[in-house]
Amino acid sequence: MTQQPDREIALPQVSPESQHSLGLRVIAIYKGFETLGLLLAAGAAFHLQRHQNVDRLVHWLEHLSLTDSNSLRWQLVEALMKLGPSRFVALGMVALGYASLFATEGIGLWLRKRWAEWFTVIATASLIPIELYETTQRFSWFKLGVLLTNVAIVIYLTRIARQSHSRS
Repeated sequence: MTQQPDREIALPQVSPESQHSLGLRVIAIYKGFETLGLLLAAGAAFHLQRHQNVDRLVHWLEHLSLTDSNSLRWQLVEALMKLGPSRFVALGMVALGYASLFATEGIGLWLRKRWAEWFTVIATASLIPIELYETTQRFSWFKLGVLLTNVAIVIYLTRIARQSHSRS
């Protein structure tokens, strides 16, 4: 038997620049999903500004037969009745404002703009205390996941932005 010499398999080298680009694209897509969710929330809020639409939703929720989510359903009905149609316009405007912020971050990151890295760090970091408070007050795995994702984004983008600044 002849023995073949050990050959090293050459793996493709991934440059730090392409890793940086991939990371920015992933965060930009995440920001796109946040934007889409907020646009849907704004649309729902503006739809609920009409009193008959709130009444219709409350009526539907009251007659919905879900056994596992009964308390959640009644909490939602109570919240809708407390808000009333007039406050839905304000909620829709806030949702549109945040959607604009997240869209700006996402587009800037997608285009690999350096300003977008710092803009996203500042905007995302400013919301972390609120997310932390919300997660500790009314825990849910979803809230914890969003909080941890945003902390990771801040750490990653800060590191990337500082590296690209030191190379400039």
